[in-house]
Parts: sequence; C-alpha cells; structure tokens
Amino acid sequence: MQIGVNVPNFGPGTNPDNLARWAKTVEGLGFDLLMVSDHVAITPDVARQYPAPFYEPVTTLAWLAGITTRVKLGTTVLIAPYRHPLLVARMAANLQQLSGGRLILGVGVGWAKEEFEALGVPFERRGALTDELLRTLRTAWENDADYGCGQIPIWIGGNSDAAIRRAVRLGTPWHPLRFTMPWFEEALERLKGISAELDRPVPDLAPRIYLRITEKPIDHPDRRAGEGTLEQILEDIERLRLAGAQTLLLDPYHGDPDETLRPEVAWQALATVAAHRV
Repeated sequence: MQIGVNVPNFGPGTNPDNLARWAKTVEGLGFDLLMVSDHVAITPDVARQYPAPFYEPVTTLAWLAGITTRVKLGTTVLIAPYRHPLLVARMAANLQQLSGGRLILGVGVGWAKEEFEALGVPFERRGALTDELLRTLRTAWENDADYGCGQIPIWIGGNSDAAIRRAVRLGTPWHPLRFTMPWFEEALERLKGISAELDRPVPDLAPRIYLRITEKPIDHPDRRAGEGTLEQILEDIERLRLAGAQTLLLDPYHGDPDETLRPEVAWQALATVAAHRV
C-alpha cells in the first residue's frame, strides 16, 4: 500500500518557503504521494476552516514538481464545478507533462455555498457539473493528441452515496475523507452493493484519514481513523490495507490555522509513522 500526505496549502504559516520544506520533508521521509486542497474564493464559509492565504493547487503542484523528483503529486480534491472542463483538461495535461507523469487528479463536487455564489456557479448543479467535467476530461485526453498526456489517474472524492456511485460508474478509485472505522466498514458494504447493482467491479480504495498521535488510547466510539496512539493508528492503517486500500493519505491538519505556523509538529508525527512502515 502506498502512503501519502495531505499538505496544508493554506493558513497564516503557508508561504513558498514552507511549502518547499513540506515537499522536501514528505519526499525525504519516503512517502509516495503529496496532495493539496482546492478553494478559489476564500469566502467566510471557507475561511472558517481554511483561511487565507490559500495557494491554488495546480499552480502550487507545478512549482512543487520542480522541487521534488520522485513523489507523486495530486489534489484532494479539485472542486470540479469551479473551472471550465477544458481548462482543467489542459492544466492537468500540462502538469502531468511537467512533472514527468506524477499527477493524480482527485475530484469532488464541493460544499461551500458562499464560494459557489462568489464564482457564479449554481450550487444545486454541482453534481451534474462534476459529471460533465469528468466526461470532458476523458474525451479530451483520449481523442486529442494535442494534450499529449494519455489518461491521468482520477480519484472520486466524497463520502456520499453519489460519490460512491460516481466512482463505481467510472471505474476510478473512491477517495473517502476523514471518517471513523465503523462508518468506513458500513460504507464499504454500500460500495459493494452499488457495484453489484450497477454490475460494475468494486473500485479501488484511496482513503484520506486523520493523523493525530496521542499518548493515551482514545476509546470514544467517534474516534476518527488515524487518531489515537501509534498502535491505534497503525492498526487503522492495517485494517484499511486489508479492506483493499491501494493508497492511503494521511492528513496531519487538526483544524487550527495556527498549526501552519508550526509545521514541525506535523512533520514529527509523519516521521513517527514513516519509521514504522513495513
């Protein structure tokens, strides 16, 4: 199983120097993948969780591609309705070429209503717009030699049944985000059921989990995967591997923007997990 890191590309501590340090740390610790998030207009609903400065993901990944040599690069997740599908096709194709074929394009429908309004995009059509983007990407990359990138790996992000169905229909990895293990196990049964209903193979799994190491075990039933003692976290990772996860993304951001001023705390947690990889 490959393991990656969700790098915060937002908050008061985020600047080019720290992003470069993040990239070098993730690659230096031997992780397989570096991913960043997406927002365009930092409206109040976005800023409450992900305050400015917010570095645009494709631009940021293109720059980090020149700083790294091995680690894969991706989005967790690019919000599909925010950009014209042909623009995304072009940006992704160019990034795939510039990075030497290291891109994974995680895609989601979005959630921030105020941001949709600021961009002039109808919130109620976000699912249909996402489907349109995904169709356009595949058509452009398959049929237009001008893009010159082949098929770029796509992940479908989201915890809803609609996201599961989208992943099953397209045959692309499902990328659920920050969950408890009981929720994941129940969702996995829904995934299998939807795959049977649509007569499609069960897609690969590429979950994104929390990373917070504690001294004492967390016994609360709402404990999120990746949260607790090192032993609990390693057990979560192993359970996800046995469930069929091909790739796992660790998310060390705990929700306080000031964490971005002290990235060394997250790096130490990542180093601890990296030291126990098998």
